[in-house]
Amino acid sequence: MAEEANSAARDDLSGLGYEQAREELVATVQRLEAGGLSLEDSLALWERGEALAAHCQAKLDGARARLDAAVAAREES
Repeated sequence: MAEEANSAARDDLSGLGYEQAREELVATVQRLEAGGLSLEDSLALWERGEALAAHCQAKLDGARARLDAAVAAREES
């Protein structure tokens, strides 16, 4: 299980949309909160959660930049 979780933490997240990443992040947090995992498995899940959170934040930042650009373009018109 630890090797599987470590592999998942390293997976490329670029193919995940915001909603998919957020759903996986929620599930990851629920697994961590439920407990009962080994230290190694918990660390691997935490690492995956951190990667998912960063991916979600990047998606949100990109959306904000697009909105800001659209508003700026509209104001210039």
